[in-house]
Amino acid sequence: MPADLRDDLAIEVRLSPAFHDCDAMQVVWHGHYFKYLEIARCALLETFDYDYPQMQASGYLWPVVDARIKYIRPLRYAQPLVIAARISEWENRLKLDYEIRDASSETVLTRAHTIQVAVDAASGEMLYLCPPVLWQRLGVEVP
Repeated sequence: MPADLRDDLAIEVRLSPAFHDCDAMQVVWHGHYFKYLEIARCALLETFDYDYPQMQASGYLWPVVDARIKYIRPLRYAQPLVIAARISEWENRLKLDYEIRDASSETVLTRAHTIQVAVDAASGEMLYLCPPVLWQRLGVEVP
C-alpha cells in the first residue's frame, strides 16, 4: 500500500478461506478473491458510516466499474489471511487498493484494486465528481 496515504482511510480484516471456496487441491478458486475484497470494502465503508444502504439513502448508487487482481501466491483452505483495504482516490471516483497477506508471515499473496463511481439514483446518470456526502464522510474538504 502506498505509504503517503492517510492511515485513517485504511482497515484490515482477518479471515480464513472456507472449504467450499476451494478446488480439489484446497486452493481458493479465483472468483472468491472478489468476495474477500468485498468483505474488506464493506468493513472500511462502515468505519465512515457510509455503507451501501447509507449510500443509496443519500441518493447515490456506487457500482464497481473496474476490478483488477494481481495473483502472487495461491490462497489455501483454512489459511489465516489479512485483507488490507485503503481508499487511495476519492475525487472523481472511489478507488480502493488491497493487499491479501498471510497472517503469520505477512507475505503478500495478492494485490488488487477496485473502482466505484457515483451514479445518481434518481436519474441513473454517472457523476464525474464524487458527491459532497462522500467527502464529508471521509472528513476531507469539499472542493
